Amino acid sequence: MRTFFVQNISNPTQFKQQLLVWAQQFREVVFLDGNDYPQKYSSYDCVLAVDAFTSIKTDYYNAFEDLKVYQQTTRDWLFGYLSYDLKNDVEELQSNNFDGLDFPDLFFFQPKKLFLLKGNQLEIHYLHMCDDELEDDLEEIQNIKSAIENRKCEIEIQQRISKENYLQKVKEMLTRIHRGDIYEANFCMEFYAENDEINPLDIYQKLNVISEPPFAVYFKNYKHYLLSASPERYLRKEGTKVISQPIKGTAKRYSDPTEDKIAIAELQANPKERAENIMIVDLVRNDLSHTAEKGSVKVEELCEIYSFKQVHQMISTVVSEVSPTVSPVEIIKTTFPMGSMTGAPKISAMQIIEELEETKRGLYSGAVGYFAPNGDFDFNVVIRSILYNQQKQYVSFSVGSAITSQSIPENEYEECLLKAKAMRAVLEMN
Repeated sequence: MRTFFVQNISNPTQFKQQLLVWAQQFREVVFLDGNDYPQKYSSYDCVLAVDAFTSIKTDYYNAFEDLKVYQQTTRDWLFGYLSYDLKNDVEELQSNNFDGLDFPDLFFFQPKKLFLLKGNQLEIHYLHMCDDELEDDLEEIQNIKSAIENRKCEIEIQQRISKENYLQKVKEMLTRIHRGDIYEANFCMEFYAENDEINPLDIYQKLNVISEPPFAVYFKNYKHYLLSASPERYLRKEGTKVISQPIKGTAKRYSDPTEDKIAIAELQANPKERAENIMIVDLVRNDLSHTAEKGSVKVEELCEIYSFKQVHQMISTVVSEVSPTVSPVEIIKTTFPMGSMTGAPKISAMQIIEELEETKRGLYSGAVGYFAPNGDFDFNVVIRSILYNQQKQYVSFSVGSAITSQSIPENEYEECLLKAKAMRAVLEMN
């Protein structure tokens, strides 16, 4: 079905940029970049999938079953996304908040052309129908000049929820926590611009340079774009092993090494941040148990600190073993949406989130990734990301934090502004 070709690349960093520029000619693009961040679980440093041969696009109704059929029928590489609002397919929930982006709830495609880079080795997988284009494509890619263009971007960013309103909503969420409705919930707010145009490639490159996260994504589906600097993995499957790596706990980076070490130590010891993380670890363990072999759910890392260019994060790693007979889509369905972006108990948290937030999350706090032909998969969490509907000229990014009984509304607001810093910087860059 596919022509397989391997080539050595002398300058992988340059080649990645050339690949991304070359991809702009196609209607469908998924570009995944690990940015050389050290990872225990990783198959490739960079992946590019372009040009749909087949695809699936749907709203939330029966979405997971439709995806399961598509994945099992195709048995090929599939790339795409799961929006947060697929929660409505899993539970009796609704999404009635304002939606300025208008993305489909689910979209996956089978690419005609696929590039997988690991170190200096490039794997190329072309469907037979277009494998005669491979040599010309490689020559075209390697002739591309890949420097980042310094284009001006003068966008006026607005805040969907005012500071005063945000503080009031967090107080309301704390009331729900204190009366026992929930233990924790991730509360988010949107920043947006209307009637504005951006250059998605330019914005993505600038965002990636200042963040260099392990789960960066450039996604394009015609007029819909995701420009993501995500540091978080949602779910990965390697053979019979399933890996989840939720993030809960954030601290600012400092240019002074001594201050930076103090920030790490304070985050590691912070009882509120540890409580947030541990609650979500318990939720993830429960989610994974739905498809796990008995007794196989384990916590490999608890509250470890990982440092990124913008922030320090507290990350845990939870794993399980699944039977080879379990459908890959079933593993995702029973864990979606991810615990780090919902709360505990999950259903109650999602109900309260919907009530207090003012924007439909859509692809934000969903997941982007791929299925391999053997049923393995890898998906990120869509955070630290800019979403863009080119047709509607609507630009959006959202940020959030976990609200627990120990939360101080002002501190949660400041954490949101810290997380928004990189997206705001690239959109307001002159």
